[in-house]
Amino acid sequence: MYLEHWKMKLKPFENIPDPRFFFASPQHDEGLMRLVYSIEEKKGASLLTGGFGCGKTLLVNTLMNKVLRGRFKFAMVSNPLLSPKEMLGEILRKLDHHTPGDTDKVDLHMKLEEVLLNNMRDGRNTVIIIDEAHVIESAQVLEEIRMLLNYYDSGQFLLTLLLVGQPELMEKIRRNPAMSQRIAVKYELSPFTKKQTTEYITHRLSVADAPPTVFTTEAIDLIHDYSGGIPRKINHVCDMSLFIGYTRNEEVVTPKIAGEAAAEMGG
Repeated sequence: MYLEHWKMKLKPFENIPDPRFFFASPQHDEGLMRLVYSIEEKKGASLLTGGFGCGKTLLVNTLMNKVLRGRFKFAMVSNPLLSPKEMLGEILRKLDHHTPGDTDKVDLHMKLEEVLLNNMRDGRNTVIIIDEAHVIESAQVLEEIRMLLNYYDSGQFLLTLLLVGQPELMEKIRRNPAMSQRIAVKYELSPFTKKQTTEYITHRLSVADAPPTVFTTEAIDLIHDYSGGIPRKINHVCDMSLFIGYTRNEEVVTPKIAGEAAAEMGG
């Protein structure tokens, strides 16, 4: 609705994990490189945590669709509230292998091992990603996920397991020593500093081919204070600011507009 007014080609602040908009802040860049290291070196299991809206899913999507695109076979489970058997079936489905609902767990494991071996022989190792893993309450499901690391051949893992979730996931893993000892790489994303918030907004405007001066410096400072440097909250208030500015035919987003947008978002 407001693209023409602000001379943009894309909406720059949509809260979808679009790798085109990935901003390589120092913490996000380090998180990405740690995951790349874990996958390329076949380290077994990795853990990525961060608060709500810190950009974990976007980082993972960037990893799959930009950094390592075509080099690995990815299976991303976005809703892990499943039974152990359902988890195995969902992983196989994401690896493009559908199984009948009445398939027992032993056969599911045998099929999964076959798929992993075939992927390795085709030169594409498998990466299984469990997003929102902090919502898993079942010890049986966590144990089923841990058991995935028992698949190996010729002295190397047949898959890399990546667990992604909010910080409480770290504590759940600590309470499971068998799982904790298998985690080779751990990283927690932190919110942006004020300087990084400015760079983040400028970056997303640039990707959208928008003028870099749409937001005044004072407006960005206010947005940072409201959002606490959390990308999702930054996106919310920036998008609403652009809409309010458009409805009033403003040339820039002022602190007054940003303040109104923040208030509407509950700030």
